[in-house]
Amino acid sequence: MVLSPSTISQVAGPSNATPLCFSINSPPFRHNLTIASAYFSSVFSGLGLSSNLFALVVLARTFHHTKSRSRSSFLLFLGGLVFTDFMGLLVTGSIVVSFHITHFNWRQLDPHCHFCNFMGMSMVFYGLCPLLLGATMAVERFVGINRPFARSTSMSNSRACSTVVMVWITAGCISLLPLMGLGSYQLQYPGSWCFLNISSSPLDMTFGLIFSLVGLLSLAVSFLLNTVSVITLLRVCCGQDSGQRRRDYEVEMMVQLILIMAIASVCWCPLLMFILKSVVSSLAVEPYSVLFYLRLATCNQICDPWIYILCQESRLRCLLRRPCCRTRRLRFPTCFSGFVLRRGTRSWIPGSTSCSDVPY
Repeated sequence: MVLSPSTISQVAGPSNATPLCFSINSPPFRHNLTIASAYFSSVFSGLGLSSNLFALVVLARTFHHTKSRSRSSFLLFLGGLVFTDFMGLLVTGSIVVSFHITHFNWRQLDPHCHFCNFMGMSMVFYGLCPLLLGATMAVERFVGINRPFARSTSMSNSRACSTVVMVWITAGCISLLPLMGLGSYQLQYPGSWCFLNISSSPLDMTFGLIFSLVGLLSLAVSFLLNTVSVITLLRVCCGQDSGQRRRDYEVEMMVQLILIMAIASVCWCPLLMFILKSVVSSLAVEPYSVLFYLRLATCNQICDPWIYILCQESRLRCLLRRPCCRTRRLRFPTCFSGFVLRRGTRSWIPGSTSCSDVPY
């Protein structure tokens, strides 16, 4: 339904009473909307949705075949990450694509900023969730590798699901802060999306600092714990006690976790650092820069599912073990047991975590 100007004035009040989400970036924006914008948004969203949906199917099949308790918990975390990325693209992408197709006017459609606040909350929520989940997975792997006995008694599938829900609740509480008066959501260039207001005003600066620091802290925790876990894993795999415990599945999970961390850092650090620098320095925010950094951050939701899709085959685990096992072929002949197996045996079931004939 399209409201007439008289109706809008009656609802919104006097002309100088501009709704908060339009107070700075008031449409229409001075830009040329082309059909390429709609195609770009549609292809971008469609690629991300199909990738995450395919990854969810593969994860479900892998979880069904998995015997390892440690790996099943990791798959639940990974499934929560992929599901969050899928829903984020579905919610935000549908709004952006609808704008580029219909060119609707935000003031007429959303005179009280409810729709804009919803999208701003979605952008913050689905932006923080992958970063927080990445840090949570790093903590879980750190405990699993360095304190395996403590981890085996504390982390069950139900607790893993509860942890994912707690991450969602934490991100949701942060996204609700502007509705409680701490910061605000504003319509952003080119008028197709809403995001937090990047300014140096006390309330907006506080919320900008919370968003950027939580994201950067999550990446820092992931980097620190993953580094320690990799060092410990290399020491165990290639050390004197490498034959005492099979580590194929742990190597595989660490490879996936490091790739998740690397992609998240490349995609999100520019936007988080830009927000942190802008709110602290009080410099004018260039709308083109915000749009570029946001598109770069959205690439994380497309790349995440392919990390597992490309790393889920058992032969990757065998190839990763080859350098360590080559020097100990005589001492630990089981290292190379996986290379004599033909495809179709149980160890080649997608999601199996061993090169041996007994899946974990």
